[in-house]
Amino acid sequence: MLVAAAVCPCPPLLVPEVAAGAAAELDALRAACADAVGVLAASRPERLVVIGPAERPGRGVFAQGSAGSFRAFGVPLDVTLGEPPETPPERLSVVASAAAGPDDVWPDEDGTLPEDAALAEDVRPLPPSLAVAAWLLRAWSTAPVEGLGVGEQLEPDRCLSTGRAVAGSAGRVALLVMGDGSARRSLKAPGYLDERAEPFDASVAVALGDADLGALAALDPELAQALMAAGRAPWQVLAGAAEGAGLSGELLHDAAPYGVGYFVATWT
Repeated sequence: MLVAAAVCPCPPLLVPEVAAGAAAELDALRAACADAVGVLAASRPERLVVIGPAERPGRGVFAQGSAGSFRAFGVPLDVTLGEPPETPPERLSVVASAAAGPDDVWPDEDGTLPEDAALAEDVRPLPPSLAVAAWLLRAWSTAPVEGLGVGEQLEPDRCLSTGRAVAGSAGRVALLVMGDGSARRSLKAPGYLDERAEPFDASVAVALGDADLGALAALDPELAQALMAAGRAPWQVLAGAAEGAGLSGELLHDAAPYGVGYFVATWT
């Protein structure tokens, strides 16, 4: 059952070493993310599952101790998803066991497994979204942690069913949900300006702050794709996981400093 969730954005710039001279510009965002992670720890979960958008081959389950880095962004910084366990985890993780089938665990649009799906979980590097989460969790020791990379185009129904499976994987589950809003909020945004971006992000901010499962579940995947909103699928996984949990939400941060929507919220 889901007992708490934190929603954070996943730009590599969240890591000060990557942001370099611009690091101070995101200090308030980092502080909000740290507060959100603290809420997860206070919920005393039996398991923490991190959900983030991913391209192939970064989709699927990542065991505790899986490694990632920010070398692709010019920074020689390596991270692991939680402390590497003393004994290797079982090949089939608890999240994979709980999900209905490979379509939920390896959410490719065509229902197929990535070509490297047979590789051991600790061989594949963390996708960038989960690497940012690993950085946020660098002091985490409260409970075992596991990651799940989901395709940005995963259908809403499959997002919801994946969330239900994750929530049912332990008696007390916490989620760290990584994802950005629209990357088309300004003329200098990565995707240039789209007038639909601001109202889309405003609706997401309200839904996250109110823990409105229906509003998140109803997000249009085609509109989200057009607006370059990478968080749509992870937010809908959260909506599925929170069904029946009776959680209330609080929006801690809502800004678009680089033309990209960044939200931080907690559900308890």
